[in-house]
Amino acid sequence: MIERDTELSIRRQCELLGLHRSGLYYTQSVESAENLAIMRRLDEQYLKTPFYGYRKLHVLLLSEGYVVGKKRLKRLMKLMGWETIYRKPNTSKPNELHYKYPYLLRNLEVTRKNQVWEIDITYIPMRRGFMYLCAIIDLKTRYVVHWSVSNTMSSEWCRQTVEEAIALHGKPEIINSDQGSQFTSHVYIDYLKGLETVKISMDGKGRATDNIFIERLWKSVKYEWIYLHVYENGIELYNGLEEYFRFYNEERFHENLGYKTPGMIFKRVA
Repeated sequence: MIERDTELSIRRQCELLGLHRSGLYYTQSVESAENLAIMRRLDEQYLKTPFYGYRKLHVLLLSEGYVVGKKRLKRLMKLMGWETIYRKPNTSKPNELHYKYPYLLRNLEVTRKNQVWEIDITYIPMRRGFMYLCAIIDLKTRYVVHWSVSNTMSSEWCRQTVEEAIALHGKPEIINSDQGSQFTSHVYIDYLKGLETVKISMDGKGRATDNIFIERLWKSVKYEWIYLHVYENGIELYNGLEEYFRFYNEERFHENLGYKTPGMIFKRVA
């Protein structure tokens, strides 16, 4: 895997392997075992009820025997990147330091690969810590065009993941994300604007259906792989996810694709 006694730098080895360096240098989380157990439980619950806010989650956890206050619960939810899905009035003043773009996919007919990509981040539990997974999916074919793991949810990481995806498959016509701070930052948006031909789309705040395809991907990744394996460090996690995404793209048949794999469709569709 990674060799330290070699002429190739650690940075170059990571580039060749497609591994983000923060995954290589992963250090154990300072969170307690109890907090990690709560976060793992929250992660499972989000796949079932992403519309739950902290009040319902607090009642749920207490009913299951967890001892957790509302303040600690809110902190753990923020650490995980939990954003409750619900309709709410647009009464907040927009942050002028961040970019916001309209949602371009409503009523759009997606007919070809690289027409629309969706990008998102999800929390990944490990035995004694956690990391984050960023993935980009092609909407027409459900093909995961690229993915990366990191121990921080940074704008630079998301930008790098998009850069690597474009280097592999060319530019998409539209790239869609949520309105998270990673995707509304200058670092991320300025890069996309520099691509000129790529249109930027963002989910409506709190809308459950705008990013449905990548939400389905997260459910598949976690129920079919993450919850069935226990990873000790970033390298083990990377290797495991590499195996899963190869399976997902090349072997896993999708009913909505006529029981073909995403790889079959992506490599065939113009």
